Amino acid sequence: MAEHLTSDSTSDSAPNVALHPTRYQQLADELADAIRAGLLRPGDRLPSVRATCLQRGVSPSTVFQAYGQLETLGLIEARARSGYFVQATRRLLRAGPAAARPRPEATPVAISELVFDLLGSTRDADVVPLGSAFPAAHLFPFDELARSGARAMRRLKASQITGALTAGDEGLRQALRRRYTLQGVRLQADELIITNGAMEALNLCLQAVTQPGDVVVVESPTFYAALQALERLQLKAVEVATDPRTGVDLAALAELLARQQVAACWFMPNFQNPLGALMPTPQKQALVELLARHQVPLIEDDVYGELYAGARRPPPAKAFDADGGVLYCSSFSKCLAPGYRVGWAAAGRFARTVERLKMMTSLATAIPPQLAVADYLAQGGHDRHLRRLRQALAAQQTHALQLVEQHFPKGTRVTRPEGGYFIWLELPVSVDALALHHLARAHAISIAPGVLFSADHRFTHHLRLNVGHPGDVRFDGAVKQLGRLAAGLQAG
Repeated sequence: MAEHLTSDSTSDSAPNVALHPTRYQQLADELADAIRAGLLRPGDRLPSVRATCLQRGVSPSTVFQAYGQLETLGLIEARARSGYFVQATRRLLRAGPAAARPRPEATPVAISELVFDLLGSTRDADVVPLGSAFPAAHLFPFDELARSGARAMRRLKASQITGALTAGDEGLRQALRRRYTLQGVRLQADELIITNGAMEALNLCLQAVTQPGDVVVVESPTFYAALQALERLQLKAVEVATDPRTGVDLAALAELLARQQVAACWFMPNFQNPLGALMPTPQKQALVELLARHQVPLIEDDVYGELYAGARRPPPAKAFDADGGVLYCSSFSKCLAPGYRVGWAAAGRFARTVERLKMMTSLATAIPPQLAVADYLAQGGHDRHLRRLRQALAAQQTHALQLVEQHFPKGTRVTRPEGGYFIWLELPVSVDALALHHLARAHAISIAPGVLFSADHRFTHHLRLNVGHPGDVRFDGAVKQLGRLAAGLQAG
């Protein structure tokens, strides 16, 4: 996360950041819905930028941002001296997955054995890693990070080894605070703690606000590692209805909070894993206000926030935190340095408790990777790397969606996230995703079946695919093979 103001950043306050993208996002959403509904057909010409400005009463910048986002999603294409046209080179799956209708009861969690069993194959280099949690390694600047690490270690002073123990290296913490400030998210100087990846940050935050037996609200479906954390701490999960495009249903959450004693919520508002859902900015603000009224802490997982396909980074819910009730967690593992295990928590009014828990468990995060990342950020190329990464992931998602459209059984529904690198498939009900997992593994392909993403092992005909592998010559064949295997299961 570079320390310099770039075109990806803004110096506005959080409320201004929240409002600025709304108009272009609304325009992009309306046009995308029209394309997917068939109202705008392949080959149709969109109104010119000037005409759209006059019709909508918006600026050219707003229209360019909206059209740019639709281009990134593969819905439209720009033709030199002709304008913008609905993409004519691909058919579109018109329906996304249906929103989940979870049970209202809290559920004890027992998911870890299933996770260990089903995802063990993702570590095998001979397996096509469509079930893995990370994008392709070649997308990350490991050579530059290595040079930064060597440079930082040559400058290392003995006092740094013990002077930055639990809270983390001060230079890295300052770089993070500066970047968040430029993005409109103000972090207090004493609330930011460097952790061993985002998972340690999330686990510490969860432990800080719960006791065994407490109820925690999670999305439906939710990231299986969140369920594992609840299981480890002997907590109960209650799932809340979650839209595959816009995230948590706030009306359903309000109803749940009114009838159920809840200790915390664990949500991923930006590019939720596994759905890829992006909660609209006004809904994030409403979420924070709703939870503040109920005095329920929000543990926010924002590890995919930098991987947006639009023109600007969507703000986290933390941008609207007025009373310290949002425990914000992120890391460099998905956007810069997998394996370096450099994450952080900005735990609001719970920061002191989180820091003490960190001290009692791992004591500190290793200094060398912190210094390597801090030096890399100081070189000023991080935003350039992120732009390349986002472009590669967005293009690969478009390609993957084309393959799914062409090769998966009729009736398959799929998400089209506006960032990240996961897509969520709802297969025909006769296709058992767990059976598909076993067949795929026999063909050296890993997937993440839907049963991993719910406390009560629902989503039996769903699966998550990691499409963040541009350049892998095995990718196309693996997706085609999955489609054939799914069709075989459908046929019985």
